Amino acid sequence: MSLSPQELKARMATGLLSFPVTHFDDALKFAPQPYQDHVSWLASYDAATLFAAGGTGEYFSIGQDEFPGIIRAAVEATDGRCPVVAGCGVNTARAIVDAQAAEAAGADGLLLLPTYLMAGTQAGQMAHVKAVCQSVSIGVVVYNRATSVLTPDSVARLAEECPNLIGFKDGVGEIDLVTRMRTMLGDRLVYVGGMPTHELFAAAYDAAGFSTYSSAVFNFVPELALKFYAAMRAGDRAVMDDILKNFFYPFAHIRDRVPGYPVSLIKGGLHAVGREAGAVRPPLSAATDKDIEDLAAVIESSGLAVAA
Repeated sequence: MSLSPQELKARMATGLLSFPVTHFDDALKFAPQPYQDHVSWLASYDAATLFAAGGTGEYFSIGQDEFPGIIRAAVEATDGRCPVVAGCGVNTARAIVDAQAAEAAGADGLLLLPTYLMAGTQAGQMAHVKAVCQSVSIGVVVYNRATSVLTPDSVARLAEECPNLIGFKDGVGEIDLVTRMRTMLGDRLVYVGGMPTHELFAAAYDAAGFSTYSSAVFNFVPELALKFYAAMRAGDRAVMDDILKNFFYPFAHIRDRVPGYPVSLIKGGLHAVGREAGAVRPPLSAATDKDIEDLAAVIESSGLAVAA
């Protein structure tokens, strides 16, 4: 039984958000058992919500025929230990089909990812979000990023018209905009930080009133990700600075070497700790052996490397 939109909103606000990769075999086909093993492992940690087939999960390269099975696999693997939110997007028609498939597969909510290629107008973007919200009964979180950037006024109107719009995730990084958004809407929404390697921006977003964020590195260093989040919640700047200096800044240095590494290097990180996720699908390229070796050294120096 899926959570109600308001129940999901409350759960999401309580802790760190997990965004698992999607596992593929040597032929780049979805690999259900390794994926479920990974999702189950992540669900054993204290994550508030798990987002299946999101950006880190390569939603952009997943076919509509395989999408429902991936969401169903995630729901089965979590076994009620944490809510499951499914990615959807590309265009209105596909987003609606995937949203309804995710709801049927047992997802508790949706993350509405940016539209493909064209940004359109505020009116057009609002119509897109509204159509997806009205196509399901589960909660929807809109992702402000790339082609899909909504103004605070647009989000406020959508919040009035769509009761199941429960969250706003930001990947733009304009603190003045997100502060205005949160100030205007108050506790109507849950506010999620969604910058690539968001830990680098977490303190600024926390000050702006964003209670949580998505962590990609949770995939391979969950203890470290949770330690950083706990330090942020406790206002322990010394611990945050130590983890930033010794892990996140070196990680970001490797991540910035190659386009697409915000996803590819996460799978590389799993390889580095002995947990395989398979290759990434084109147009991404796999992390190189050298970059994985460099990341392994960063993980080792953190003191929180994970055994297979």
